[in-house]
Amino acid sequence: MSDQEMDVVDENESENEEAMEEEEKNEEKTDKPSEVYLPTKPLEEGEELVCDQSAYVMLHQAQTGAPCLSFDILKDSLGEIRETYPLTAYIVAGTQAPQTHVNNVIVMKLSNLHKTNKGEDDEDDDDEESDDEISKNPKMAGALIKHQGCVNRIRSTIINNKVIAASWSELGRVNLWDLSQQLEAVDNDQLLSRYNKENKASSVKPLFTFTGHQKEGFAMDWCSTNVGVLATGDCKRDIHIWKPASGASWQVDQRPLVGHTDSVEDLQWSPNERSVIASCSVDKSIRIWDTRAQPSKACMLTAENSHESDVNVISWNKNEPFIVSGGDDGFLHIWDLRRFQQKTPVATFKHHTEPVTTVEWHPTDSAVFSSGGSDNQIALWDLSVEKDDESGSEEVEGIPPQLLFIHQGQNNIKELHWHPQLPGVIISTAESGFNIFRTISV
Repeated sequence: MSDQEMDVVDENESENEEAMEEEEKNEEKTDKPSEVYLPTKPLEEGEELVCDQSAYVMLHQAQTGAPCLSFDILKDSLGEIRETYPLTAYIVAGTQAPQTHVNNVIVMKLSNLHKTNKGEDDEDDDDEESDDEISKNPKMAGALIKHQGCVNRIRSTIINNKVIAASWSELGRVNLWDLSQQLEAVDNDQLLSRYNKENKASSVKPLFTFTGHQKEGFAMDWCSTNVGVLATGDCKRDIHIWKPASGASWQVDQRPLVGHTDSVEDLQWSPNERSVIASCSVDKSIRIWDTRAQPSKACMLTAENSHESDVNVISWNKNEPFIVSGGDDGFLHIWDLRRFQQKTPVATFKHHTEPVTTVEWHPTDSAVFSSGGSDNQIALWDLSVEKDDESGSEEVEGIPPQLLFIHQGQNNIKELHWHPQLPGVIISTAESGFNIFRTISV
């Protein structure tokens, strides 16, 4: 991939120094200390936001030629819990270009991800690789696969030691891709050069394609407890269950699950029960299904009017029986599945000022999750924090005590994921590109 098509932007040290000097000059002029910005407070004339680098352990940015509004983190073999910098991550993303015929699935390797805020004890953290000749700029290698239509959503899994990705096309098709060749290419400069020179992106064919949906869709999830099982939901209201067949093939039940009355926006398999799946919809409901039953009888539980308008996203806690949902109303609701029949959330947060477009629980800390929305904010939450009326500490009005951190700087945030192998690291995508960061709060 050429430099024009993909680019990585790092925090430039000299620019940061200049910004800090300018900020110090402004403070000297006004004798007014810097303030913490809250999204509920409008900016006054002449005011501008400046990122507080001390609030981040790491913060990098990356751009692709066309925005990628959906992506997934690819599990790698570099180690389960990695906290030694620089870090490396692999992702697969799908573009949403203005022209249908120029879209791609992109397999990316993000490497040389150094800390951007180094403490006194971090001088030797990078070992011998911190020598002057080693650049501190992050690197990104990308291998393309031509994709028919914009990629509405993309999700990955591992089947027989191969990384497989499913992509939802705006043309109403769902494609499955073997990413083995692309992953090999991004790990080797010579292979990547040959891949691009031979234009292999145009010759890659999907393993399998399903054209049975009657409309395009966004909802999609691989089952983590039943290898190769996939669920896809469309904008009509239909959910189809896929099961792997012999060879590189899948059997897709042509009978959709019956229950929703409008577009299915998101799907999440239970992390513990291989036949149970949750869904949310424009019809304002959240539903729990048992896929062992006949499609007309598969819906076990329903929370009608779970939000005031469209329910956009859900995330199933990997360790506790909780689901978090986010909607067009800007609300975040926490649902206890042990009390789901009561159809009332056990906790509700109203911080986002526009639709919530992405939510995800922390992979190991059951009390922590992150949310993002069209208000250009990513919020980190900790449900273990409770309001302490006896502490005497001052609380910010309108900010719930469970709100740990607010990340900004991206335009129209679409999706975020915690990296399961890099503790505390979040990757997010928006119309303005990717952010890869870790805050000091998690």
